[in-house]
Amino acid sequence: MQPNSSSTRHTLNLTGRERAVVTGVSDVDSFNEQLVVLLTDLGQMTITGTGLHVENLNLKEGQLIVEGEIATVEYSGRAKKEGGVFRKLFQ
Repeated sequence: MQPNSSSTRHTLNLTGRERAVVTGVSDVDSFNEQLVVLLTDLGQMTITGTGLHVENLNLKEGQLIVEGEIATVEYSGRAKKEGGVFRKLFQ
């Protein structure tokens, strides 16, 4: 069975606290320069820092790239089925 965007295996690749490449992303709830909240196959992920920006978002492939000064990465809860900001925009 081929993986699709909803079943892409979740990974986090953090490079020098300046770049995070996340796979298994199903949606982005919110983002600003200090906070990115996204939904992954393993639940909600929150990235905090300064000067954060979404370099690339591809929900079809389930990938997100965030750049900036990353201070923390935190997981909580389980993945939600409802859509967030981007899912609502692109339906």
